[in-house]
Amino acid sequence: MIKPSFAKQDGEAGARVTFSVQINGRSHLIDVDGATPLLWVLRDVLGMTGTKFGCGQALCGACTVHVDGAPTRSCITPIETVGDSQITTIEALDTLAHGKALQEAWIELEVPQCGYCQSGQLMSAAALLAENPRPTDEDINDAMSGNVCRCGTYQRIRAAIKQASA
Repeated sequence: MIKPSFAKQDGEAGARVTFSVQINGRSHLIDVDGATPLLWVLRDVLGMTGTKFGCGQALCGACTVHVDGAPTRSCITPIETVGDSQITTIEALDTLAHGKALQEAWIELEVPQCGYCQSGQLMSAAALLAENPRPTDEDINDAMSGNVCRCGTYQRIRAAIKQASA
């Protein structure tokens, strides 16, 4: 949860600032400390809880969103660095070129077990397919290597990406 800053002056570390951010095609005005991670803006300020908190250190990939199409770990991305970038979250996955195909493959191949990492997995997979519509197993392994699945569904994830790319 975002900790409130208590009456700090503009320019002072921790001062709240109003930011205009573009998320899933909509503009949002938010008033937070500039160092607040994008993840907490999405979840706590905007109520978009599809993006998950995993490790807080960009190691697990559960918090992956797209910033101007690039997979980005939102847990370490300060809101002040986002600027005019277009942010896409799991809530808008079906609007991406391969998003719907990925969702259908995920369901058909029963990829998730606990499901916690899946929003990050799907966002990384969508970025991969946007860049490389016909990835090899090696391409998939490279692109997905930063996403951890504690349930170990990596084979099904790879198969779903392959199916969505066909």
